[in-house]
Amino acid sequence: MPGPYHSNSQSPVAWRYSGNQMKRWRTKASVSREELAAASNYSPDTIAAMEQGARMPTSRVLDAADELCQAGGMLSAAKEFLNREKFPPRAQDFMEREREAISRWSYEVTLVPGLLQTKGYARELIENRVPPLDEETVEERIAARMDRQAILTDRKPPVALSFVLYEAVLRSPQVDAEQLRRLLEVSRLRNVVLQVLPFERAIPAALMGPMVLLETRDHERFAFTEGPFASELSADPDVVSRVTERLSMIRTQALSPAESARFIERMVDQS
Repeated sequence: MPGPYHSNSQSPVAWRYSGNQMKRWRTKASVSREELAAASNYSPDTIAAMEQGARMPTSRVLDAADELCQAGGMLSAAKEFLNREKFPPRAQDFMEREREAISRWSYEVTLVPGLLQTKGYARELIENRVPPLDEETVEERIAARMDRQAILTDRKPPVALSFVLYEAVLRSPQVDAEQLRRLLEVSRLRNVVLQVLPFERAIPAALMGPMVLLETRDHERFAFTEGPFASELSADPDVVSRVTERLSMIRTQALSPAESARFIERMVDQS
């Protein structure tokens, strides 16, 4: 297992606090680091990295520590607060808002949105991230991405979802027939609108990058824009207004939902 992938000074507070509590309980219960390592199937060095906050304590190690140290659920309870850390730090605030959303509109230029990805497509992206992630983090992020997709069907009342995909998204070599069929499957949900923006209908606003608009139960509106090295979640009315205008212009140029489905069906037939 690779060593720590965060320095202590950069680690999220939840990592450092949970690791510190795990060490305190272990010391109090006279449980050695080697015993905890054996019980959780990690190396002692990995346990040390988790206790120091350099790695995220996993559900497996927290449950093992809770049992060994007779913590009565106090250590296992940390899992709830660590779940959000499965996502990259810059995406965590956005995920919090997404969980509160009653509507979500998005436009994507190069990648299938996470909510629409198959497990195979998600793995292809996450496994080939630069710089690379260790195997455990890869699996955690894939699982977290699949868990997010509950917003498609499991929320009551249903969340209104609108996706516009630039044709380049569908032409990517990572998009196979299974992923195309997944897009068609999701597009048939009553709460989902999926549109394709063909190359020949692209306007300048469509080439400026992906964007998402969210509205929460409290009718707060947020705009999320993301680039390769920076992202922004904003509730500033001016920012929200500009993103809304851009997204509205793109949607008017995109194919209708029915035309988009036929477009994708033709791609499936050709694959």
